[in-house]
Amino acid sequence: MLWAGRSAIEIATAVRHGEVEATTVVEEHLHVIAERDPGVGAFRRVRERAVDEARLLGRRRDLAELPLAGVPVAVKDNLEVAGEATRGGSAATSDVPAPRDHETVARLRAAGAVIVGLTNLPELGLVAFGDSVYGIVRNPWDPSRTAGGSSAGSAAAVAAGMVPIALGNDGMGSLRIPAACCGVLAVKPGAGLVPPPANDWERLTENGPLAMTVPDLALALSVLAADPALAQAWRGGRRVEPPPRMLRSVWADDDEVWEPQPPSDSPEPFDLRVAYAPQPLPPGLRVDGEFRAAVRGAAETLRVAGHTVVEHERRLPAWLGPATVATWLVRAAESAEGLDGLERRTRGLARAGRVLRRLSLDGVRGRERWSAYGADQWFGDADVLIMPALATVPPRAGRWGERGFVRNAWANIAYAPATGPWNMCGWPAVTVPVATHSGALPIGVQIVAPPGGEPHLLGLAAQLQRAHPPLRPPGYSF
Repeated sequence: MLWAGRSAIEIATAVRHGEVEATTVVEEHLHVIAERDPGVGAFRRVRERAVDEARLLGRRRDLAELPLAGVPVAVKDNLEVAGEATRGGSAATSDVPAPRDHETVARLRAAGAVIVGLTNLPELGLVAFGDSVYGIVRNPWDPSRTAGGSSAGSAAAVAAGMVPIALGNDGMGSLRIPAACCGVLAVKPGAGLVPPPANDWERLTENGPLAMTVPDLALALSVLAADPALAQAWRGGRRVEPPPRMLRSVWADDDEVWEPQPPSDSPEPFDLRVAYAPQPLPPGLRVDGEFRAAVRGAAETLRVAGHTVVEHERRLPAWLGPATVATWLVRAAESAEGLDGLERRTRGLARAGRVLRRLSLDGVRGRERWSAYGADQWFGDADVLIMPALATVPPRAGRWGERGFVRNAWANIAYAPATGPWNMCGWPAVTVPVATHSGALPIGVQIVAPPGGEPHLLGLAAQLQRAHPPLRPPGYSF
């Protein structure tokens, strides 16, 4: 294999310069998927027609201008891909092929990406697990553990080297949780930056990329956001406008395009006020000691890089947790409306949400309070905040969908309680792997910024990744 395991930037650069044909790249990745996915379960559907699409891509007159030329990309199976059914992890959804791509998929294709498959997720994307009627997504680091969720297949596919970039979405942590479980990067954009899914859970859910390297993550985000300046934001924590030497753009409403180059240099120094919170959760919710240590270690790495680092000792307000859980359950009830033959887990979550809605305990007031001023007050005067992405190692993989409401709800809350608050207020957040747990699983930290802070997040992620280079799970190297 020559191209599987390479970064998206390396692949696109080679395809643009005629060093390799897109069909060769795609065929290699389909071969890797065929070899590796039986042990992972990342894909619901592998698109053999991707080879023909890569062949057509090679005939495009603008091939030399495409920032993702020939890059194989996996798409979460709750986003429309033209000609494919969008099942959302459920047998209760329609099997009629989508007539057109979701806008994010269309932007990836316009940038030269080739969609090689649709990735598995739990039914309707409601939980932080990866099981459904289409199979169980297993963690490449430990197949006995879940890959997280709900963008489970997308995270596992990137971690196992089956694609360099994947597309997912995040309603209560559904990008950041599986990324942390699988040891990859993911960014949940702030509200309004990237077109959301059709069912965006009342503006809670954002689409975003997963990748192994920060330059790839930044490039994918720039395409999804139609903002080429984001492609270089990782270098210095700020948007970098494309130089004037460039050609016509595939990004929306822009006349020029910057051609991404392989990242041969290091992130530039810049100075932010960085707060870190090793234990931000309210009393009753614990964080594994090794996860707390990872937050402190990440903060020290950034202090050495030149940032002003302070500890954030306050815990999240006690009222925020119940409001977040209530918001989640009411969204589950809304997602399940009109669908028959749902799993036991989905029926239980929806039933709980309907009860809360009837009692007017739907989390709306808490969300409004947190979004209007609570998040800003708790955040303080920091530019960014580092906190755990997970509270403990991922639970065992299995058919959690056949289990009841209480077991699923408690398992979700116990291991992944720290991501939902940032959906409640629409702030951007990124997950970065920085350490390995004594149980041989990766540990990721979550970095959060106020609205518009995506460049800061990418810049800090690059500095952390330079100190903690990305690792493949055992048995998945090239």
